[in-house]
Amino acid sequence: MMPPTELDTFLTAQRTCRLATVGPDGSPHVSPLWFAWDGEALWLYSLVRSLRWTALQGEARVAAVVDDGREYGELRGAELSGRAVRVGEAPRRGDPCPELDAVEQLFAAKYFGLGAMPHDGRHAWVRLRPDRIVSWDFRKLPGPQGQ
Repeated sequence: MMPPTELDTFLTAQRTCRLATVGPDGSPHVSPLWFAWDGEALWLYSLVRSLRWTALQGEARVAAVVDDGREYGELRGAELSGRAVRVGEAPRRGDPCPELDAVEQLFAAKYFGLGAMPHDGRHAWVRLRPDRIVSWDFRKLPGPQGQ
């Protein structure tokens, strides 16, 4: 496992997660997604006309995986699970929403190199404040696979 400060640094630096949702018919769906980590929650910026968004309107239980590494001894990551909550208007057009101010600054800087979020009227925010986090770092394993 990664200690909390290492996990925080890892989640802040990574760019893509894979979000698992459950559709209205019970079928699973996994999709890649950009995110921001604020130290407490994974903030997901989803297209509102997507299977993922439709699934989130019904079953709010989700799991997200953020991982890195190519070779076995380099693999590290985290799985975050809990309930997803919509925040702000959907689709997001930039109406004032103090809860989104900090996360939109993080996201705009991380993905667009901007100081403010460009709103396209096609996305909306979902917050995952995890109930459970499981992490791994195979670089720490003893022996040849961890070296």
